Amino acid sequence: MALPAPNRATDDLLAELADKAPGVAALARRGEVRRYRKGMLLIQEGDQGDTLYIVLQGRLRAFSVGENGREITYGTYGAGEFIGEMSLDGGPRSASVETLEATVCAVVTRTTLEQHLLAEPAFAFELLSKVIRRARAATLSAKQLALNDVYGRLKLLLEGSAMPQPDGSFWIAERLTHQQMAHYLGSSREMVSRLMKDLQDGGHVAAEGKGLRLKARLPMRW
Repeated sequence: MALPAPNRATDDLLAELADKAPGVAALARRGEVRRYRKGMLLIQEGDQGDTLYIVLQGRLRAFSVGENGREITYGTYGAGEFIGEMSLDGGPRSASVETLEATVCAVVTRTTLEQHLLAEPAFAFELLSKVIRRARAATLSAKQLALNDVYGRLKLLLEGSAMPQPDGSFWIAERLTHQQMAHYLGSSREMVSRLMKDLQDGGHVAAEGKGLRLKARLPMRW
C-alpha cells in the first residue's frame, strides 16, 4: 500500500522535475502522487493495468523471473523517468517493477494520459520517443544475450557503467552486488563471482569503498 505524500514535499519534487523535464512534469501534475517503501512491488508481470508511474524521487527496477526462479533485470529508472507505458495498449504487463529505495511516483491512468494528450498533443512525440528508445535498448539487450558469452556481457555491463578518469582508469561509483550483476546478465551469481574474482586476481578491477575501479579497458576475451 502506498503511503500518503506530504503536499509541500510533492510541490518541491514537481518543481525539480519541471526544471529537468517540463513535458513529463506537466503530465505528473495530473496524476496522483504516492510514496512507496523500499522493496515494494508496484507492477506484477502478466497482470492487467492501465497506469503509468512517473518517478519523482527514488529508483525502480523492471525485471522478470523465469520458471527456474532466475531473474533478469531490464533496467533501473530514476527521477524524471516513467515506467508502465507498455500496458497502455490494454495488454498485460510485460515486466514486474519494484522499488529499490524509498520512492515517490506520480501515478497516471490511461484516461488521464488521453486527456493530457488532447491538451498537449506535442507530448505524444516525447512519449513515442521514449518507447522507441526502450525498444532499441531491448533489441540491443537481446543481441548481447545471443551473441556474447557471460564474460562478454559482464564486460559490456562494467564498461557501460564506468566513467573515464584522468589516470586512464575507469570508475564505477556504485558497485553492484554479484547477484545484481547476475540479474542484468541473465546468469548465475556463482558464474559472476568466479569471473569477478579472476578479474580482481588478474589486476583488471579493484574494489574501492563502495565503488569499483577498472584499471583499463577489460580484455576482449577471458
